[in-house]
Amino acid sequence: MFERVCVVVMDSVGIGELPDAERFGDAGSHTLGHIAERVPAIQLPNLQALGLGNIADLPHIPPAASPLAFYGKMAETSVGKDTMTGHWELMGLHVDIPFEVYPEGFPEPLIKAFEEKTGRKVLCNRPASGTDVLNEYGEEQMRTGAWIVYTSADSVFQIAAHEEIIPLEELYAACEIAREMTLTAPYAVGRVIARPYVGEPGNFKRTANRHDYALAPPAKTVLNSISEGGYDVVSVGKINDIFSGSGINHSYPTKSNAHGIETTIERLGDAGKGLIFTNLVDFDSLYGHRRDPEGYARCLEEFDRALPEMMERVGEKDLLIITADHGNDPIHAGTDHTREYVPILIYNPTFAGKTASIGVRTTFADLAATLADNFGVTGTGHGTSFLSLLTAR
Repeated sequence: MFERVCVVVMDSVGIGELPDAERFGDAGSHTLGHIAERVPAIQLPNLQALGLGNIADLPHIPPAASPLAFYGKMAETSVGKDTMTGHWELMGLHVDIPFEVYPEGFPEPLIKAFEEKTGRKVLCNRPASGTDVLNEYGEEQMRTGAWIVYTSADSVFQIAAHEEIIPLEELYAACEIAREMTLTAPYAVGRVIARPYVGEPGNFKRTANRHDYALAPPAKTVLNSISEGGYDVVSVGKINDIFSGSGINHSYPTKSNAHGIETTIERLGDAGKGLIFTNLVDFDSLYGHRRDPEGYARCLEEFDRALPEMMERVGEKDLLIITADHGNDPIHAGTDHTREYVPILIYNPTFAGKTASIGVRTTFADLAATLADNFGVTGTGHGTSFLSLLTAR
């Protein structure tokens, strides 16, 4: 048994289209491949040494002769390509009913009821990019004190407000109202998200005071089993929001990838046994949705530069697992997630010279089954453990 496992989710770092990608409008998507193709000078020496280039044919990221990590990729089987569905499947759930999406905006009865309950009008009410929506409606929002409500291809009810016009406490209260209104049919929504911003017209900027109000998982995940087994479950970043705190003992919200990496390294320095579960959201929110392959490449390089310090904190009784939750190909059409395989790299300092491919896993839930197997707790019934592949050599 490994006493401590650290799972780092590189939010949206997909590694090639799934066989059913066409059903989702994502045929030909390949987040990592297209970024590396568009930015040939990309430098990811540490991820390359772990075995990233051994998983798939990636331009300018060659396979390692002797990878430092076990490597492979995992397929998503749940019906969706959103953050919640991906993370829930990673922790052992299979989501077979997709969350409601609103490509034409939210129904008028829902918006009218939200306006009445919050005492403020609504602007926008359509799918939109978070940055574009501020450029289009930010000045009007400041003048009128209305909410900017928008959605995306994901099941999200996003509420933007200028922090100097509407206090954060009121924004959060409005999100709680929206959450209560969208918990069940006919308006079931996966997440309500507070999107505060600051600045002046032409120079608006979203702040780090984002807050997600997610649906609770419909059943126990492996997080619950690990926690109930007497182990620590520590969340870093938006993990606590994604699981509505279920099965999590300690939560460390973060403001950026850099903050998430720093916090993860600090937590790896703590004593204790159990799971550290980190989400690094900037890949997705700052670069994938904004279709910025150059910025995405820089973000990957920043993570790569931090890897040696993270790996130094991984002891002989620890595992560091690096994976993702879906794709968000910045070269693909549109501004939304893409239906892709996700990479998985599994590192321990004693693995040098013993690593191999763990193959193509048929579900993200294989990770959950492996965690349950490692900690000797009950799994969810989904997924197949690959722990024996790590310990047999």
